[in-house]
Amino acid sequence: MNRSETFIYLLSKKTWTDYEWEKQTGITRATFGNNRKNTGQTVKAKTLEVMAEVCGYQLNQTNAKDGVSPNDPNAEFQLLENKIEKIKIGLFGFGRIGRNIFRIGYEDPRFEFIAISDLGNVEAMHYLLMRDSIHGAMKSEINLEGKDLLYNGSSTRLLPGAAPGSIPWDAFDVDIVIDSTGAYRKREELQMHIDSGAKRVLVSKPPANEIDRIVIQGINEDQIDSDDKIISTTSSTTQVLALMMKVLDESFGVNRAMMTTVHAYTSDQPLADAVRSDLRRSRSAVENIIPNETWAPDYVSQLMPKFKDKISGIAMNVPVANGSCVDLTTEMSKMPSVEEVNKSFEDASSNELKGLVRFTEDPIVSSDAIGGGETMLFDSKATMIASEKLLKTVAWFDNGWGFANRILELAEAYSKKERI
Repeated sequence: MNRSETFIYLLSKKTWTDYEWEKQTGITRATFGNNRKNTGQTVKAKTLEVMAEVCGYQLNQTNAKDGVSPNDPNAEFQLLENKIEKIKIGLFGFGRIGRNIFRIGYEDPRFEFIAISDLGNVEAMHYLLMRDSIHGAMKSEINLEGKDLLYNGSSTRLLPGAAPGSIPWDAFDVDIVIDSTGAYRKREELQMHIDSGAKRVLVSKPPANEIDRIVIQGINEDQIDSDDKIISTTSSTTQVLALMMKVLDESFGVNRAMMTTVHAYTSDQPLADAVRSDLRRSRSAVENIIPNETWAPDYVSQLMPKFKDKISGIAMNVPVANGSCVDLTTEMSKMPSVEEVNKSFEDASSNELKGLVRFTEDPIVSSDAIGGGETMLFDSKATMIASEKLLKTVAWFDNGWGFANRILELAEAYSKKERI
């Protein structure tokens, strides 16, 4: 294949935006955009090499022995498929987070989805996967045959949903179970997955009692241990708050903080007023701004003990389907300027927290965060200071997509830990 054919082929292997290609490869989205415009006619060999690696291939130049440079217009290439030991995943719960995880990972050579368990019937599971009201229709063809999803020569078995312990995970030989139901938060409940054959469980909610570990990438992922069996990835809001606190505290020192998460409505809220035990949440999600509690400050304090009893907050569920933000007010040890605050987040986005924090100077709104693979999108135009006493910062996030990326990344991190 010539370089254009190689570039187009590699693009076809991943249904990624240029931003997602940037995140996975470290090559700027502008580079991908320019190469798309000329169909890869001038794409650099190094770009092709990195693209090939993330797609599970090794790039070889076939006419190098003839003295042709890798960046010569006449260079020819072949792609050799790498033999990667895939991480075998069982998904328990196929709601919004579960479907996002599948969408992100099903074409990734690092992951193999063995089985998915959900309360819905298989036709509904397939339908909602293929047609998402937020992220749009799937670009790839995924067929439902009986109880199996078939795609790209792979298959995933769809199983009836029930409580943890009802699926014999050992029969499916999965490496890790991702419990994305949001319904099970107690250790004794999650232990049932282990007892039925799961080697490790990641749960997409903060735990209700003690488990082996709570992990937020950018905060404490370096502390994971192969002995960890039940692990929480907390929540999208918790992860955003933790990263904001980390950057501000390490740069300037934070004494105390108050946060508000302005959050898209969630699937457990009614469209019309309906009886609920939580009276405020009994009101229509699409007609009201609804105050709600948030666990985020408590779990950030657990991972960052210096902030125990120094962070509090509230959630406001608003009538949008996706795109949320954390509005954080902090009392600082040393009050920086607005420019210094913005510079600290810009530096973090290109260094230690690259891929987790994205920085923008654009006048963005909530929908601009949708589909972002990062944990948070820092809004530099929203930074403000009151009377040299209080600092306000705002970060946006897709309350499902970036979070699903972090779950898969954590699954891979534990898999690598096992192989050491």
